[in-house]
Amino acid sequence: MKTEEVNIRDPYILLHEGVYYLYGTRSATCWEEADGFDCYKSRDCENWEGPIEIFHRPEGYFADRNYWAPECVEKDGKFYLITTLASADRKKGIYVLISDNPDGPFVPYSECLTPPEWSCIDGTVYIEDGHPYLIFSHSFEDSPTGDMCVMTLADDLKTSISAPQCLFSACEAEWAKPVPFAKEEFGMDGDVYFTDGPCVFEMNGRLYMTWSSWGTCGYAVGTAVSETGKVIGPWKQLPDPVYPENGGHGMVFADQDGSYKFLLHYPNDKYKERPRFTTLLESDSKLQLV
Repeated sequence: MKTEEVNIRDPYILLHEGVYYLYGTRSATCWEEADGFDCYKSRDCENWEGPIEIFHRPEGYFADRNYWAPECVEKDGKFYLITTLASADRKKGIYVLISDNPDGPFVPYSECLTPPEWSCIDGTVYIEDGHPYLIFSHSFEDSPTGDMCVMTLADDLKTSISAPQCLFSACEAEWAKPVPFAKEEFGMDGDVYFTDGPCVFEMNGRLYMTWSSWGTCGYAVGTAVSETGKVIGPWKQLPDPVYPENGGHGMVFADQDGSYKFLLHYPNDKYKERPRFTTLLESDSKLQLV
């Protein structure tokens, strides 16, 4: 199938042995009960084989909703799927599934990595100086300022070994705006901000993070730069969004030619989301899409 036929949110690419593996949230079950994850395979990011079911909820497994934002990490010959999961009696949290292959099958591996009393989404793993870090969003239900947080993980990615620390809040970014439907949809008064979809990467000696929130024209992606070059920051928010309207949850990867690509889902309309690939460039210490 062609890229425009793939119907997922929160897309993520792993390039492994010349094959692009595309993961994401199933659009059809994003907002209701869900039971699995898929991947798609390609050698050119245009023509895809799939969907290939890589995880199906085992009988008795707790998670029955919020199967969101799977990201596949290769480490020490194993493949780890960093996911958001929840159930009727468990808040959204970050979990890890494991497999011997990037196209599964994956099986449950970790308990909840994030504090179980928190509602947390969209975990991403970044390895710095040999240490794995989990960056994730502390969801607006708990944190209406929209907090992006970090925890240190054990080397085997199975447990967290530090308390969470806030890296920044969405309300600090000039481009981010309060969600206009917070009262109507969530019953929340006052200004409510959110963060989601973090992606941490190095480019030309700088450490960047792209992340999503609500902007002037709806769902959007902005950029932060670590002032120390380290994941712990502090992080400086760039004033303008890199993708300003009706698309989000982006990530950055290097293709087989070494070019930086930016991938997100667009549009942000229910059941119509598609992966969108663009080329990412840096100019005057800011990111641009072409």
